Amino acid sequence: MSTLEQSFAGKVALVTGAGRNIGRRIALDLAARGASVVVNGRSDRSAVDAVVAEINAAGGQAIGGMADVSDPDATQRMVADAVAAFGGLDVVVSNAGLRRQTPFLEMGLAEWREILSVALDGAFILAKAGVPHMIPRGGGAIVALSGISTHVGTPNRCHVSASKAGLEGLMRALAIELAPHHITCNCVAPGSVDTVRGASAGALPSTLAEKGVPLGRKAAVEEISAAVRFLAGPDGRYITGQTLHVNGGVFLT
Repeated sequence: MSTLEQSFAGKVALVTGAGRNIGRRIALDLAARGASVVVNGRSDRSAVDAVVAEINAAGGQAIGGMADVSDPDATQRMVADAVAAFGGLDVVVSNAGLRRQTPFLEMGLAEWREILSVALDGAFILAKAGVPHMIPRGGGAIVALSGISTHVGTPNRCHVSASKAGLEGLMRALAIELAPHHITCNCVAPGSVDTVRGASAGALPSTLAEKGVPLGRKAAVEEISAAVRFLAGPDGRYITGQTLHVNGGVFLT
């Protein structure tokens, strides 16, 4: 890890949903650049342990943090464990989220609330737990993973789209409120990414298929992680309240 620029040396980062795919790559990237990392997962401890082991074997520092981010008590305990292990908290990456493919007319309120409870409520709960530990360190960064669905309109995912729209609104509001504490708050909104989709996510919506991407391919997880790393790192300290789109040209701002 010493061959990479240590731009996060001395920093402590917590990455939710970090057992696989985009979250895993973010955790590995931050650790490779010097951060001590808390690798969060909700239920798959083996996946979390594998990421922790990979970081530590490469010379980094990481611990696992098993918690459902929609549970305030569990999230508070995870943050307390991070502070106890590493001395503080500087970077929070809200990546955890659930994906479902359900037509609006078949969607029940319980499913609607379940999706929003992780991506939106979870980001709020995590910020509430983490920000008090960031302030004494002179600032920090919150980066939330939004998505293209809320911008282009995607069928059968109105709950996902609503959760991500709310997430972007939350980051904009926190950007202003936390600016006096030198805490930046931004979103990264990926398009179609080359990841392993869980069974509950269903097939990739046709609106996000590769043939509709001007650059002609899906994003690699490393490309999403690079955007998160930029916003959370020293080169992104004057950027706050923004949504950075990484989608190959599918949606243009």
